[in-house]
Amino acid sequence: MEPGEKNNQLLFADEVVPGRGAGKKPWKVLIADDEEEVHAITRMVLNNFTFEGQGLMFLSAYSGTETKVLLQEHPDTAIVLLDVVMEEETTGLAVARYIREQLNNKFVRIILRTGQPGQAPERQVTMDYDINDYKEKTELTAQKLFTTIIGALRAYRDLRMIEQSRKGLEQIVAASANLFELQSLKKFATGVLTQLTLLVLHDEGDVPTDRPSGFVAIRQGGEGYILAGIGQFRDAINKPAQEVMPLKIVQLLTQAHEKRHDIFLHNEYVGYFCTRNGSENLLYLQSQSNLNEIDRELMQVFSTNLAVAFDNVYLNQAIVETQKEVIFTLGEVIETRSKETGNHVKRVATYSHLLALKAGLSEEEAELLRLASPMHDVGKIGIPDAILNKPEKLTVEEFNVLKTHPLIGYQILKGSKQNILKTAAIIALQHHEHWDGSGYPQGLSGEHIHIFARITTLADVFDILSHHRIYEKAWDQDRVLAFIQEGRGTQFDPALVDLFFKHLAELITITDTDAEKVFS
Repeated sequence: MEPGEKNNQLLFADEVVPGRGAGKKPWKVLIADDEEEVHAITRMVLNNFTFEGQGLMFLSAYSGTETKVLLQEHPDTAIVLLDVVMEEETTGLAVARYIREQLNNKFVRIILRTGQPGQAPERQVTMDYDINDYKEKTELTAQKLFTTIIGALRAYRDLRMIEQSRKGLEQIVAASANLFELQSLKKFATGVLTQLTLLVLHDEGDVPTDRPSGFVAIRQGGEGYILAGIGQFRDAINKPAQEVMPLKIVQLLTQAHEKRHDIFLHNEYVGYFCTRNGSENLLYLQSQSNLNEIDRELMQVFSTNLAVAFDNVYLNQAIVETQKEVIFTLGEVIETRSKETGNHVKRVATYSHLLALKAGLSEEEAELLRLASPMHDVGKIGIPDAILNKPEKLTVEEFNVLKTHPLIGYQILKGSKQNILKTAAIIALQHHEHWDGSGYPQGLSGEHIHIFARITTLADVFDILSHHRIYEKAWDQDRVLAFIQEGRGTQFDPALVDLFFKHLAELITITDTDAEKVFS
């Protein structure tokens, strides 16, 4: 019977021989031979075979073409028992070259088997092709086949471990750069979990269901709160660990905290990190497979960087909080001095953040704008009270004095090296520029005006007109919206005006309480 006439289910079925390694991912062995008897004997000889607690999964191919397809579908195949003669006298040799050169698979162990050694001389084949063993079918007794498979699996295991170590170190180097970027504690914690997950995913055979679960918790007031979570813990964020975690995990966290060091179990890792300011963080990771020695070593190297990175995040967070406090204190001083309505700068910042996101700016850019925009009128600190709080219409001379406040604000802020204050300087200078070039102090137009200033201008006007001022009562909403629509393409960026109206429902629901919460 020709190979093509065989039952397709038999030809391509994956047969698992669990042996004593049931429950562990089996080693994949591809039998590539056009004789059904060879498949049957190989399976029979290796029945109940295990290596390091893992059984075998047999894949069957009866031609070179089928072999190539199966190797594409199963890149984590450990061994190929490859017949030289299938469709043609040198099919096996062509497949061996395809594996190494086309698939670029350097890990699978290729054991060439031939019943006609004269057609493929051992010395020539071994020199010309990247194979790992050469056997005549007549010499492969049960014991020799068993020994050959053991040796090949050991070599495959060692290569995979070396590759895992190499990739892990690459990931640590790459991750370390990201860990030290300025970012929020929650974002940092999420990034840590992502990087650790990559460290314990061992090969191409890992699928989403194999991915680890874990979380980062911060201890506050004697309790642990979840900062970030993945896998089965993704819904536990912001919740107390003791309320949402199994007792066993809570006990592990407590043990790590009391002993102040990391804990490794078969498939679990608990990391303890104490920063210089006394903040304590705990990291828990649960893998679907046991953590091997390389996993542990890589995680310990990574954890060394984490300890420093946690310090860095807390330090950066303190700097940002200090800057934020200074910014809002100054903003509120100006607001009070000019007798504007309460929470004006906070509402403007909240509107600006929302518009920035709707305009396609990144979360980082939107957050930067939120923190910097409250300083847009800081230059009013240099304007006399008689002008700033005059209830009547200003004279031309008085208005010209008032128009100097953007330059004053820029001069106050421009010398800072901090990103928030540098951004605030640009906003302070440009927030009275108009899209058509009719604004002040520089007469900038269109996209020559920084996007942050264009957004702040729209948010500022919307809020000012919607609330009572010293010189004029609040306008009704229809009048405010009509004014903004009339300013489309003259005072305001037309694209931003369109976004404003598209998301108006969200903007008008923002209250003073919402603004206070955002900056608390």
